[in-house]
Amino acid sequence: MKEVIVVASGKGGVGKTFFTANMGAKLAQKGFSVVLIDLNIGLRSLDIYLGMENRVVYDISDVTSGTCRLKQALIKDRRLNKLYLMSAPQNKSKADISPEQLTELCNELKETFDYIIIDAPSGLEKGFTLAATPADKAVIITVPEYAAIRDADMLDQVLDGMGIENKSVVVNKIMPELYGKGIVPDPLEISDSLRSPISGLIPYDLNINISANMGVPIVLAKGNYIEKNISNIVESIIR
Repeated sequence: MKEVIVVASGKGGVGKTFFTANMGAKLAQKGFSVVLIDLNIGLRSLDIYLGMENRVVYDISDVTSGTCRLKQALIKDRRLNKLYLMSAPQNKSKADISPEQLTELCNELKETFDYIIIDAPSGLEKGFTLAATPADKAVIITVPEYAAIRDADMLDQVLDGMGIENKSVVVNKIMPELYGKGIVPDPLEISDSLRSPISGLIPYDLNINISANMGVPIVLAKGNYIEKNISNIVESIIR
């Protein structure tokens, strides 16, 4: 089954783009064909997380405006044959993408790809609504902070209102030594605060920051505990 998955967050800085890049890389490792769409218009960073920042020529707005053909905006990952990126425009004034155009684009991509994963802008503004419009499924990224959890719950409600019922939550930057002392909410408390199931927890690890800065998804380092953890989370999401 071909699926469009939107990766969203109620607030910035929770690791949404990190998860998008690694989920895409992991699905490609598993043999699925995947295209990642960056919809952070004016604030794109998915190209950096994938080490493709010097290869972006055309972006999604060039496709929807007819400036280029769809194939020209698809950047193939040099490490994974089945992983592609479609970048967001860096210039906000350049982008004028309608929900209908994005839905049509995703339907066209479904003819070629197993998964279309959209990295949505954080928050609940117009950009998020656009990114979520064609989605069959949503992944909400949050962190163990009360403000982030409340924002994630609000995001969950908005997705419900859009008719997206298949949702899951990933809690990033978990620090057991802190919730063990009652300083931050623990996973049980987070779960009780949210209406959608938690698909997985990702511990805080400096290696994640290093991999992002190097433009190498951390799941490419086979056999480490982070790679195994993300693999299990991805399996839970696509199940």
